[in-house]
Formats: sequence, C-alpha cells, structure tokens
Amino acid sequence: MIRSVVSLLPILIVLTGCSLFGDDDNSEPPAKLESFDKQVQLRRLWSRSTGDGTDEQLVKLVSTVVDERVYVADRNGSVWAYELEKGKKVWRSKTGVAISAGPGVGEGLVLVGSSEADLVALSADNGEERWRTSVSSEVLSVPQVYEDMVIVQTVDGNIAGLDAASGERIWIHDRSAPVLTLRGTSTPLVEEGLVMAGFASGKMTALEVESGRQIWEAAVAVSRGRSELQRIVDIDVDPVISDGVLYVTSYQGSLVAISLQDGRQIWNRDMSAYAGIAVDRQQVYISDADSEVWALDRRSGASLWKQDKLRRRSLTGPTVIDGHVAVGDFAGYVHLLSRTDGSIAGRVRVDKDGIQAPPAALSGNRLLVLGAGGKLALYQLEPLGDRF
Repeated sequence: MIRSVVSLLPILIVLTGCSLFGDDDNSEPPAKLESFDKQVQLRRLWSRSTGDGTDEQLVKLVSTVVDERVYVADRNGSVWAYELEKGKKVWRSKTGVAISAGPGVGEGLVLVGSSEADLVALSADNGEERWRTSVSSEVLSVPQVYEDMVIVQTVDGNIAGLDAASGERIWIHDRSAPVLTLRGTSTPLVEEGLVMAGFASGKMTALEVESGRQIWEAAVAVSRGRSELQRIVDIDVDPVISDGVLYVTSYQGSLVAISLQDGRQIWNRDMSAYAGIAVDRQQVYISDADSEVWALDRRSGASLWKQDKLRRRSLTGPTVIDGHVAVGDFAGYVHLLSRTDGSIAGRVRVDKDGIQAPPAALSGNRLLVLGAGGKLALYQLEPLGDRF
C-alpha cells in the first residue's frame, strides 16, 4: 500500500520504503515572476552538460567542490570530475547503479549512494572504483567522509559508520522510521568528532564518529494531529553549524538553535521547511514549505524580513553570497535577494528542467549551480554600474 500527498511541494510521501507521485494538484499555483529593479548580474563563466541529471526523480544530487575540482553525478550512474577554473572534464566513471545521493568527497574518495542501497567509493584522482558495499536501504542523503570514516544515512532511519579504506561497517545507529514520512533525508553534519543527524521523528541526535555512541538528543518537533499526515515532522533540511550553535528545522515543526556542546535548546520558533538553511554573522535564512524566504535574527529567531514573491515556486535552500541570498526554483531560475531587506536584486535562468540543489557559493563571488536536467554552470556575481 502506498499513500501520497497531492501538493506542489517538491517532496514525496513514503510508506515502508516506497513512493508515488500524487494526482494533478488543485492547490495554489506558483507565483508568477514579476519585474524588479535589477541591481546585480550573474555572468556565466562556463557551463557543461553532465548527463541526465535527476532524470525527473526527487533525489539528492549536488555539486561538490574540493581542491579546485567539481564533482557531480547523474541518476543513471555516471560520476564526473571537472576543473573548477575552466570547466574542463578530468574524468568520468560509470557506476552501473541508480544514483540517488551524492557525491560526497573527502580523504581521496568520491562517494555516491543508490536507490538499491549501494554505496560506491571512487578515487577522487581518476574515478577508479575503490570499493562498493550494501547499506540497509535507499540513500537519499549525501555520504560524508571524516578522517578514516564514511558516514551514511539511509531512508529507513539508520546511520552507519564505515571504514573509509574498505567500506567495512564499523557501527550502526538503528532508528525505526515512522510509517509515513517525506521522501528525503537530511545529510548528516560531521564536525569536531561528532555526527549530527536529523530523523523523521523530529529528533536531532549527536553521535560519536568513531563508535556511533549517542552523546545527546534534542527534539526539534513533536508529532501532533489526528491523521498520519498531520503528524509528519521529518527533518529533511541539512543542519548548519556556526560559532558552536547548530541550526535545524523540520516539516510542520520548528526552527531551532541548539548548543553543539550539550544539545541544549537556545531558541525556537514555529517553522515548516524541508529545503534548506543558511547562516551569516547576523542572520539565519530559510526557505519555508511555501517557498517564502525568511531572514531571522541569529540571537533570538525574531523575523527581520520575508520575501513572498516567489511563493510556491519550489525553492531550494538559500545560499549566502556577498550581500545577497541565492535560491533556485522549479523553472530553473536562480534568484538573488538582498540580505538587507529580501528584495529581488538579480535573476538568471540556468536549466529549464529546474533546480533542486541549493547553489554553491565559492570564493571570488562565484556561484556554482547544478540543474535538475544536468546543466552545471559557474557564474560570477557582478554589480551593475556603481550599485556596489
């Protein structure tokens, strides 16, 4: 039996590991794009076609930059490495699996997970396969590498720590997932010897990297409501750490600031989201479940501004770049918002098949964008006239 929610949200509802698209949606349509006072532009430096992209599936494919190389993957099993400066292809590897998450890069490895519970490790130098292993279920979060450990979270709620040299499992943290969940998994954040992971139960947990031992647990949301749909409180947003504070949010729950040291809650506010969070020195930015972008005070969570002119456009999580916040949408546009007041300052279309992964901000005011159709493009953020 499979259940689905009829919605414009870029999510699927999952029951016992299966998923299904809903019927035609009759809810509020996406906001139409309006004219705006253009203040900045994104000048394209290069673009490349990287295979089939997501192949119209809701999977977690991202672009990852390490040591002046860009690593990307497509749904049909290919992984590429490109030079960041000019976009020249370095290598391509065919894994033969239906890639559903990745690539994660570190310690000389490029890692991808599949819908069939495969985890494949390639050499970052030349793309040759180092090892592959099976995990407990589909991988919808980007595998992480920390020193000699690979950390992978699967849709059944498990997190495993694997030996980076061989793929052998060292430990597993076993969590049962609710019967009904969103299709998605937040990517664990590994820092200072801890794995911070969110679960479909609305709980955030810190585990010791080497052993998987639980250090603390914090409630981000509490499941409430009469129906199973009302009780969904998945944490699908990747957590963010800044100055010893972890920021995380859930669907139909809260945005919470948590002390990294002990899991103590510093502040929280009602917020439903599944796309992403970004943080700078003063503010927290979030794309909520209705694709409204918020800026909140880092110290208190108080609202500073809200941009609602992109409502229901299936926005990605936000990315901070210079004085702006970048988000992608379902039609393949990247929108630049002012960090001061949220006004739209720039826009460019990257991929007609849409954008699912948040743009990546790089040094030199550059923005790397991976479209759902496989278009990979590097842009330079530039002023118009003397606006800066």
